Amino acid sequence: MKHTVLLVEDDRAISTVISEALQDEGLAVTACSSIAHRDELIAKKQFDVMLTDIMLDDGDGLETISDVHNAAPNMPIIVLSAQNTLDTAIRASDSKAFEYFPKPFDLDQLVEAVLQAVAKSPPRENQTDKEEAGTLPLIGRSMAMQDVYRMITRVLRNDLTVLVTGESGTGKELVAEAVHQLGSRRTGPFVAVNMAAIPHDLLESELFGHERGAFTGAHSQSIGKFEQANGGTLFLDEIGEMPAEAQTRLLRALQAGKIRRVGGRQEIRVNVRIIAATNRKLPSLISEGRFREDLYYRLNVVPIHLPPLRDRREDVGELARHFLAQAKDEGLPSHTFSDEALEALSSYQWRGNVRELRNVIFRLSLLARDDVIGGSLVNDVLFTTGTREAVIEGSPFTLALAEWIGLEHPAPGALYQQALAAFEKPLLEHVLRETAGNQLRASRHLGINRNTLRKKLSDLGISADHYIQRG
Repeated sequence: MKHTVLLVEDDRAISTVISEALQDEGLAVTACSSIAHRDELIAKKQFDVMLTDIMLDDGDGLETISDVHNAAPNMPIIVLSAQNTLDTAIRASDSKAFEYFPKPFDLDQLVEAVLQAVAKSPPRENQTDKEEAGTLPLIGRSMAMQDVYRMITRVLRNDLTVLVTGESGTGKELVAEAVHQLGSRRTGPFVAVNMAAIPHDLLESELFGHERGAFTGAHSQSIGKFEQANGGTLFLDEIGEMPAEAQTRLLRALQAGKIRRVGGRQEIRVNVRIIAATNRKLPSLISEGRFREDLYYRLNVVPIHLPPLRDRREDVGELARHFLAQAKDEGLPSHTFSDEALEALSSYQWRGNVRELRNVIFRLSLLARDDVIGGSLVNDVLFTTGTREAVIEGSPFTLALAEWIGLEHPAPGALYQQALAAFEKPLLEHVLRETAGNQLRASRHLGINRNTLRKKLSDLGISADHYIQRG
């Protein structure tokens, strides 16, 4: 007997694409476009899995999801949405969804999720009250940020240790705050400690506390960060800067769930969730003997990687408008951006990531004399004396591009297409080598649809079979 799928989607084109893909996998698909029709179908027939959009013809698909759970308590639900915000991801998680896919989604990944859903029972989690996710400054609708949102939702109902990685300024502490504020420990304390900001000889005392007389200057007992965070979350920022001695004690505390104050004999049981963060490549530090491998595996239970801003340029405009509103709230003049200004902001390198963007927006808000911030002012602020040269010198890709232009001398009007072709072919060949000619893996690595990849390979005369490793 075929597994049955109920697809609730009011976009006919998307509905058709999903239906055909699932039917190709041998699934029987029933499609509808409204909440009312959905409920009628569920009342008449049992389905193995349901896929639902949020915004439907007759309302919000998640607001009535409890009715679906009551009518079909064992049916996994996969949520689709074009409203790609953290709030949406949290709502999907609170609805006990089996999986959440922001639009546009990878069709292959969606099909895989459906097959997994029909193969096993969905996890039954205790639903918690919704939090106001919009208050959290995690902003962005890019695919890269959707991956971050999805990972956040997966750790809200458990106490697994999280390791947040990413360049400086990407917002790692915001992720930690989101996990805490939206998770089961939100009523407990959130304690943050920056390993790089504490002198090495004081770090153990800072983390674990100390007894009176433990060392010179210890005139009284002190409670450390572990005890302060008891019942809540301890955020260990810049964990890669932790000295070796403290790493050993931290590992022991994580293994035993107990700490001992410096100079003390009593072991104290603590109940904390650990979230660590770093802008360093910890595997490299391990190979250099500067970070314990066993501690790394203790911390890296659930990795969440924050992409640099240059890899999600489509989020720059939304972030810029957010910071502009923030500047107004802090007493600076009210402004808006012109299209040219937003384009200039989006094309900038942002080596300081979101933190640098925020500082620039506040500077623009202060300097702007007109209600509308134009592109010329943005360029003046971004490319002050020496900045443009620094960006060029610090970008290997820019240097390679300049060298290629100097060698090829593309004709006027042909630069874009020639440069794109020159870059695209070696890129695709590189990914095919890395994936041994597996087009599905290659498309996922590139972040494009498999059919799109096939067309590009055909247009460029690249044979994926050439890269398949033969036994």
